[in-house]
Amino acid sequence: MSDSDLGERLRRLGLRVDHAQLAAFLTHVHKSHLGPTETLEQLADLEERSRVAVNLARRTRFACLGSFKTLDRFDWDHPEKIDRSLIERLFELEFVDRGENALLKGGSGLGKTMIALNLGQAALAAGFTVRFATLAAALADLLAQESLPAFERRIRRYTSPDLLILDELGYLPCDSRAAELLYNVISRRHEQRSTIISTNLPFKQWGTTFPGAACVVALVDRFAQHCHRVEILGESWRDKHRLDTDRPDPPPSRSRRRRT
Repeated sequence: MSDSDLGERLRRLGLRVDHAQLAAFLTHVHKSHLGPTETLEQLADLEERSRVAVNLARRTRFACLGSFKTLDRFDWDHPEKIDRSLIERLFELEFVDRGENALLKGGSGLGKTMIALNLGQAALAAGFTVRFATLAAALADLLAQESLPAFERRIRRYTSPDLLILDELGYLPCDSRAAELLYNVISRRHEQRSTIISTNLPFKQWGTTFPGAACVVALVDRFAQHCHRVEILGESWRDKHRLDTDRPDPPPSRSRRRRT
Protein backbone atom coordinates (compact mmCIF):
# COMPACT_ATOMS: atom_id res chain seq x y z
CA MET A 1 0.00 0.00 0.00
CA SER A 2 1.37 3.43 -0.95
CA ASP A 3 1.78 6.17 1.64
CA SER A 4 -1.03 8.18 0.03
CA ASP A 5 -3.39 5.20 0.10
CA LEU A 6 -2.48 4.56 3.75
CA GLY A 7 -3.06 8.22 4.59
CA GLU A 8 -6.48 8.17 2.91
CA ARG A 9 -7.44 5.00 4.78
CA LEU A 10 -6.36 6.48 8.11
CA ARG A 11 -8.35 9.66 7.43
CA ARG A 12 -11.46 7.57 6.73
CA LEU A 13 -10.89 6.02 10.16
CA GLY A 14 -10.89 9.49 11.72
CA LEU A 15 -7.21 10.44 11.82
CA ARG A 16 -6.79 14.22 11.70
CA VAL A 17 -3.11 14.29 10.67
CA ASP A 18 -2.81 15.92 7.25
CA HIS A 19 -1.03 14.35 4.27
CA ALA A 20 2.23 16.31 4.64
CA GLN A 21 2.54 15.51 8.35
CA LEU A 22 1.83 11.82 7.76
CA ALA A 23 4.34 11.63 4.92
CA ALA A 24 7.04 13.22 7.10
CA PHE A 25 6.16 10.86 9.94
CA LEU A 26 6.42 7.75 7.75
CA THR A 27 9.78 8.95 6.43
CA HIS A 28 10.94 9.37 10.02
CA VAL A 29 9.70 5.86 10.91
CA HIS A 30 11.57 4.26 8.01
CA LYS A 31 14.82 6.14 8.63
CA SER A 32 14.76 5.55 12.39
CA HIS A 33 13.78 1.86 12.09
CA LEU A 34 11.16 2.31 14.82
CA GLY A 35 9.47 -0.73 16.30
CA PRO A 36 5.65 -1.12 16.13
CA THR A 37 5.01 0.04 19.71
CA GLU A 38 7.16 3.15 19.37
CA THR A 39 5.62 3.90 15.97
CA LEU A 40 2.11 3.77 17.40
CA GLU A 41 3.10 5.92 20.39
CA GLN A 42 4.56 8.63 18.15
CA LEU A 43 1.59 8.45 15.77
CA ALA A 44 -0.76 8.89 18.74
CA ASP A 45 1.25 11.94 19.88
CA LEU A 46 1.09 13.43 16.38
CA GLU A 47 -2.65 12.83 16.19
CA GLU A 48 -3.25 14.46 19.58
CA ARG A 49 -1.30 17.56 18.51
CA SER A 50 -3.26 17.71 15.27
CA ARG A 51 -6.58 17.47 17.07
CA VAL A 52 -5.60 20.23 19.49
CA ALA A 53 -4.64 22.46 16.55
CA VAL A 54 -7.88 21.74 14.66
CA ASN A 55 -9.94 22.33 17.79
CA LEU A 56 -8.20 25.65 18.49
CA ALA A 57 -8.71 26.79 14.90
CA ARG A 58 -12.42 25.95 15.08
CA ARG A 59 -12.88 27.74 18.41
CA THR A 60 -10.89 30.73 17.16
CA ARG A 61 -13.19 31.13 14.14
CA PHE A 62 -16.24 30.94 16.38
CA ALA A 63 -14.80 33.47 18.86
CA CYS A 64 -14.68 36.32 16.28
CA LEU A 65 -11.92 38.14 18.14
CA GLY A 66 -10.41 39.61 15.00
CA SER A 67 -7.07 41.40 15.14
CA PHE A 68 -6.08 43.33 18.26
CA LYS A 69 -3.09 44.62 20.18
CA THR A 70 -1.58 42.20 22.65
CA LEU A 71 -1.49 43.10 26.32
CA ASP A 72 2.27 43.64 26.31
CA ARG A 73 1.56 46.84 24.39
CA PHE A 74 -0.87 48.17 27.01
CA ASP A 75 0.35 51.38 28.67
CA TRP A 76 -0.32 50.72 32.35
CA ASP A 77 1.00 54.18 33.29
CA HIS A 78 -1.53 56.05 31.15
CA PRO A 79 -4.78 55.62 33.18
CA GLU A 80 -5.17 57.70 36.33
CA LYS A 81 -6.76 54.68 38.01
CA ILE A 82 -6.57 50.99 37.09
CA ASP A 83 -6.39 47.88 39.26
CA ARG A 84 -3.61 46.02 37.50
CA SER A 85 -3.46 43.25 40.10
CA LEU A 86 -7.16 42.47 39.60
CA ILE A 87 -6.74 42.36 35.82
CA GLU A 88 -3.75 40.05 36.16
CA ARG A 89 -5.82 37.77 38.41
CA LEU A 90 -8.52 37.66 35.75
CA PHE A 91 -5.92 36.35 33.31
CA GLU A 92 -5.51 33.31 35.56
CA LEU A 93 -9.04 32.46 34.31
CA GLU A 94 -10.33 31.10 37.60
CA PHE A 95 -13.41 33.30 37.15
CA VAL A 96 -14.19 31.40 33.94
CA ASP A 97 -13.84 28.08 35.75
CA ARG A 98 -16.31 29.32 38.37
CA GLY A 99 -18.79 30.84 35.91
CA GLU A 100 -18.28 34.37 37.28
CA ASN A 101 -18.55 37.65 35.41
CA ALA A 102 -16.33 40.68 34.86
CA LEU A 103 -17.23 44.32 34.29
CA LEU A 104 -14.74 46.61 32.52
CA LYS A 105 -15.93 50.17 33.13
CA GLY A 106 -14.32 53.33 31.86
CA GLY A 107 -14.44 56.05 29.28
CA SER A 108 -13.63 55.64 25.62
CA GLY A 109 -10.02 55.00 24.68
CA LEU A 110 -8.83 53.53 27.99
CA GLY A 111 -8.21 49.97 26.84
CA LYS A 112 -11.38 48.14 27.92
CA THR A 113 -11.82 46.36 24.60
CA MET A 114 -8.11 45.57 24.37
CA ILE A 115 -8.17 43.92 27.80
CA ALA A 116 -11.38 42.02 26.98
CA LEU A 117 -9.98 40.68 23.70
CA ASN A 118 -6.78 39.55 25.37
CA LEU A 119 -8.81 37.77 28.04
CA GLY A 120 -10.72 36.06 25.25
CA GLN A 121 -7.48 34.96 23.59
CA ALA A 122 -6.13 33.65 26.89
CA ALA A 123 -9.33 31.65 27.41
CA LEU A 124 -9.05 30.17 23.91
CA ALA A 125 -5.47 29.11 24.58
CA ALA A 126 -6.61 27.46 27.82
CA GLY A 127 -9.18 25.35 25.95
CA PHE A 128 -12.37 27.36 26.63
CA THR A 129 -14.97 28.32 24.05
CA VAL A 130 -15.28 32.08 23.55
CA ARG A 131 -17.58 34.50 21.71
CA PHE A 132 -16.93 38.21 21.20
CA ALA A 133 -19.40 40.79 19.87
CA THR A 134 -20.35 44.37 20.42
CA LEU A 135 -23.62 44.54 22.32
CA ALA A 136 -25.28 46.32 19.40
CA ALA A 137 -24.23 43.60 16.93
CA ALA A 138 -25.32 40.76 19.22
CA LEU A 139 -28.74 42.28 19.84
CA ALA A 140 -29.23 43.08 16.14
CA ASP A 141 -28.34 39.47 15.33
CA LEU A 142 -30.97 38.15 17.76
CA LEU A 143 -33.62 40.68 16.75
CA ALA A 144 -33.24 39.64 13.10
CA GLN A 145 -34.51 36.10 13.78
CA GLU A 146 -38.02 35.77 12.38
CA SER A 147 -39.21 32.61 14.14
CA LEU A 148 -38.89 31.08 17.58
CA PRO A 149 -36.93 28.04 16.32
CA ALA A 150 -34.51 30.35 14.48
CA PHE A 151 -34.16 32.51 17.57
CA GLU A 152 -33.45 29.49 19.79
CA ARG A 153 -30.78 28.27 17.41
CA ARG A 154 -29.15 31.69 17.17
CA ILE A 155 -29.21 32.52 20.88
CA ARG A 156 -27.02 29.48 21.51
CA ARG A 157 -24.20 31.49 19.94
CA TYR A 158 -24.34 33.68 23.04
CA THR A 159 -25.46 31.25 25.74
CA SER A 160 -23.25 28.23 25.03
CA PRO A 161 -19.66 29.63 25.09
CA ASP A 162 -17.67 29.29 28.30
CA LEU A 163 -16.82 33.00 27.99
CA LEU A 164 -19.04 35.61 26.33
CA ILE A 165 -17.64 39.11 25.75
CA LEU A 166 -20.13 41.89 25.06
CA ASP A 167 -18.44 45.16 24.16
CA GLU A 168 -19.65 48.77 24.33
CA LEU A 169 -22.77 48.71 26.49
CA GLY A 170 -23.96 52.29 26.84
CA TYR A 171 -22.68 53.70 23.57
CA LEU A 172 -25.94 53.19 21.64
CA PRO A 173 -29.50 53.33 23.03
CA CYS A 174 -31.55 50.14 22.88
CA ASP A 175 -35.30 49.59 23.10
CA SER A 176 -37.08 47.47 25.69
CA ARG A 177 -37.16 44.41 23.44
CA ALA A 178 -33.37 44.53 23.14
CA ALA A 179 -33.14 44.78 26.94
CA GLU A 180 -35.29 41.68 27.26
CA LEU A 181 -32.98 39.79 24.88
CA LEU A 182 -29.91 40.76 26.88
CA TYR A 183 -31.69 39.74 30.08
CA ASN A 184 -32.53 36.41 28.42
CA VAL A 185 -28.85 35.80 27.57
CA ILE A 186 -27.56 36.81 31.00
CA SER A 187 -30.23 34.76 32.79
CA ARG A 188 -29.42 31.61 30.84
CA ARG A 189 -25.73 32.04 31.60
CA HIS A 190 -26.22 33.01 35.26
CA GLU A 191 -23.97 30.99 37.61
CA GLN A 192 -23.18 28.63 34.72
CA ARG A 193 -20.89 30.49 32.31
CA SER A 194 -18.84 33.68 32.42
CA THR A 195 -19.67 36.98 30.76
CA ILE A 196 -17.50 40.06 30.33
CA ILE A 197 -19.22 43.38 29.62
CA SER A 198 -17.35 46.56 28.80
CA THR A 199 -19.18 49.83 29.36
CA ASN A 200 -18.81 53.52 30.12
CA LEU A 201 -21.72 53.45 32.57
CA PRO A 202 -22.07 52.41 36.21
CA PHE A 203 -24.80 49.87 36.96
CA LYS A 204 -27.20 52.54 38.21
CA GLN A 205 -27.15 54.22 34.79
CA TRP A 206 -27.79 51.14 32.66
CA GLY A 207 -31.43 52.15 32.53
CA THR A 208 -30.46 55.10 30.32
CA THR A 209 -29.36 52.63 27.64
CA PHE A 210 -32.63 50.70 27.90
CA PRO A 211 -35.22 53.43 28.59
CA GLY A 212 -38.52 52.08 29.83
CA ALA A 213 -37.35 48.48 30.08
CA ALA A 214 -38.77 46.79 33.17
CA CYS A 215 -36.08 44.07 33.28
CA VAL A 216 -33.03 46.33 33.80
CA VAL A 217 -32.97 45.91 37.60
CA ALA A 218 -33.19 42.12 37.29
CA LEU A 219 -30.55 42.18 34.54
CA VAL A 220 -28.10 44.11 36.71
CA ASP A 221 -28.90 41.93 39.72
CA ARG A 222 -28.01 38.71 37.92
CA PHE A 223 -24.92 40.04 36.18
CA ALA A 224 -23.53 41.76 39.28
CA GLN A 225 -24.09 38.88 41.70
CA HIS A 226 -20.75 37.18 40.94
CA CYS A 227 -18.88 39.97 39.20
CA HIS A 228 -15.31 41.26 39.28
CA ARG A 229 -15.44 45.02 38.69
CA VAL A 230 -12.56 46.79 36.95
CA GLU A 231 -12.80 50.58 36.80
CA ILE A 232 -10.43 52.53 34.57
CA LEU A 233 -10.21 56.31 34.91
CA GLY A 234 -8.31 58.83 32.84
CA GLU A 235 -8.34 60.62 29.52
CA SER A 236 -8.63 58.72 26.26
CA TRP A 237 -5.30 57.37 25.09
CA ARG A 238 -6.42 57.95 21.50
CA ASP A 239 -7.31 61.58 22.20
CA LYS A 240 -3.99 62.16 23.93
CA HIS A 241 -2.11 60.54 21.08
CA ARG A 242 -4.12 62.55 18.55
CA LEU A 243 -3.32 65.80 20.34
CA ASP A 244 0.35 64.89 20.38
CA THR A 245 0.46 64.11 16.66
CA ASP A 246 -1.77 66.98 15.55
CA ARG A 247 0.11 69.66 17.47
CA PRO A 248 1.88 71.92 14.92
CA ASP A 249 5.65 71.80 14.87
CA PRO A 250 7.38 74.76 16.51
CA PRO A 251 8.73 77.35 14.07
CA PRO A 252 12.35 76.80 13.13
CA SER A 253 14.80 78.84 15.16
CA ARG A 254 16.47 81.68 13.30
CA SER A 255 20.19 81.88 13.72
CA ARG A 256 21.89 85.17 12.93
CA ARG A 257 24.67 85.01 10.43
CA ARG A 258 27.86 86.14 12.04
CA ARG A 259 29.72 88.88 10.24
CA THR A 260 33.28 88.20 9.30
